[in-house]
Amino acid sequence: MEFVSPEGLRLDGRRPMEMRQLRAELGAVSRADGSAIFEMGNTKVIAAVYGPREVQHRGQQLNDKALIRCEYTMANFSTGDRMRRPKGDRRSTEISLVIRQTMEACIMTHLMPHSQIDIFVQVLQADGGTRSACINAATLALADAGIPMCDLVTSCSAGYLNTTPLLDLNYVEDSAGGPDVTVGILPKLDKVTLLQMDAKLPMDIFENVMQLATEGCKAVANYIREVLMENTKQLENRRGV
Repeated sequence: MEFVSPEGLRLDGRRPMEMRQLRAELGAVSRADGSAIFEMGNTKVIAAVYGPREVQHRGQQLNDKALIRCEYTMANFSTGDRMRRPKGDRRSTEISLVIRQTMEACIMTHLMPHSQIDIFVQVLQADGGTRSACINAATLALADAGIPMCDLVTSCSAGYLNTTPLLDLNYVEDSAGGPDVTVGILPKLDKVTLLQMDAKLPMDIFENVMQLATEGCKAVANYIREVLMENTKQLENRRGV
């Protein structure tokens, strides 16, 4: 299957190094301390944050930092496949762990000892890049909840199909079986918090794909900053500042 036409266009009309359209909305869940919806093309994710609050199970309490918990789920209607997924299946558990570890790298947990922060992420519509969309949604929800962070953590994927590096893969491209890299970074600190690759790549090609994904992360970070700035302006206007 040809994923890039002779004219240099992908199946959805994008250029190889072009991201899908981003869209975000804060405060999607009124009862949560912070929440957000984040869309990357047709992939749509909702995240809700509760805390910091008292640790529910005393045995899990940490004396020097906050306990971070994360739960990832996919809505049964999120894909064309209507199979019911058992709660806590292996993939969901693995992605929950990945999101938790990625978010722990940016949350200033040492400022909130003896407390816990719960992050719930659900995929409403899946079209590739769900892992990255979940991390971006969680970042926005944490910011909406006022959780102190050392930097915004953002994520994006890139792949290698038909000898061409492609940024921000959709489901068809992601399912093609080619190598793809998912990256999460702290853009201001210039640190990588997540790097996942599901196939081997020669070192020179890997560096190109990794660099492409990193540029995607930076573009997401710029967009998230714009969303947060716009939200701050709206809050100021409501309060008459």
